[in-house]
Amino acid sequence: MKGRVLIVAGSDSGGGAGIQADIKTVTALNAYAATAITALTAQNTQGVFGIHAVPVEFIRQQIDLVLDDIGADAIKTGMLHSAEVIETVARAIAEKALHVPLVVDPVMVAKGGASLLDPAATGALRRHLLPLAAIITPNAPEAAELLGAPVDSLIGLERAAQALGRMGPKAVLVKGGHVAGDIVRDVLCSDGKLETFDSPRIDTTSTHGTGCTLASAIAAGLAQGLSMRDSVIRARAYVQEAIRTAPGFGKGHGPLNHAHTVKA
Repeated sequence: MKGRVLIVAGSDSGGGAGIQADIKTVTALNAYAATAITALTAQNTQGVFGIHAVPVEFIRQQIDLVLDDIGADAIKTGMLHSAEVIETVARAIAEKALHVPLVVDPVMVAKGGASLLDPAATGALRRHLLPLAAIITPNAPEAAELLGAPVDSLIGLERAAQALGRMGPKAVLVKGGHVAGDIVRDVLCSDGKLETFDSPRIDTTSTHGTGCTLASAIAAGLAQGLSMRDSVIRARAYVQEAIRTAPGFGKGHGPLNHAHTVKA
């Protein structure tokens, strides 16, 4: 086991996304997962039916205790549902782990459509967390929300990656799964250069937790010393196989197969 990943995110009672997906992913890729839980959600494959927020003081305590003892080689953030939570997490990272690569998955809406981010928190995300990030991993709707402009084509993905890069993160991966077409295109902007990764679209409803899974897989790669590009490539391969071999659980958007692994 190589690489310590601290995951700061919400819990998914259905096990397909959030902390549960993060831990499974990091473990499958032979890294070590520690957590700071930001919220409890009551959800399944059909939607989110309740959210119970964790007090910000306790979120900070979890982060501090993990970093002070176990440490981290990468940090991944997921569901940070309010401006206060975002500011607390950003402050903790700036004070204790500024040198640690940060993967920010700007979770805004659940697969079933439920909002997971207070609208007033979007500005806090832009101001406080994005400038600390080694990479951010928005899907097209999240990129559109952050930029206030539609993202619905390859050109739109490329422009969004460049525009988000100007907000401070070292790299941006804009995911194209929500953009129509038989090919899913993700655009990576790193060191001012654009690179597009293509993969065939898999016809399935088993896509719950894909964003959490991808971001955690990237964080595992960075924690293990892989380059940004190699971390993204391995993470995409892991997610594609997890979708392809999904178990088919649930009546809605089902979970992935996190139990498989890929070679570094």
